[in-house]
Amino acid sequence: MADEKKKNQKQGQLNIEIDENVAQGIYSNLAIINHSQTEFVLDFVSIMPGVPKNKVKSRIVLTPQHAKRLMRALGDNIQRFEKAHGKIKEQEQPQMPMNFGPTGEA
Repeated sequence: MADEKKKNQKQGQLNIEIDENVAQGIYSNLAIINHSQTEFVLDFVSIMPGVPKNKVKSRIVLTPQHAKRLMRALGDNIQRFEKAHGKIKEQEQPQMPMNFGPTGEA
């Protein structure tokens, strides 16, 4: 077992595990993106019709460098998806309330 760990470390491989609850994921139909000089904050929200107050379901904090790598990786994956399944149709986004205050949304 110890020899296998050393072998994986030597080859630069990562051993990543995912908890059962995390593996199920969280549905989101709104992402709010804010940033400072040192980090990007992505808040994922599930907006439901008729529900006046919605909560952030998940927050991810990234360095600017990692945010840029994420943007590239997501772009690459979207291109591959569209090549396999056709162009993703975008719908018009509803207006956000003026007092909400995100610097970006997706």
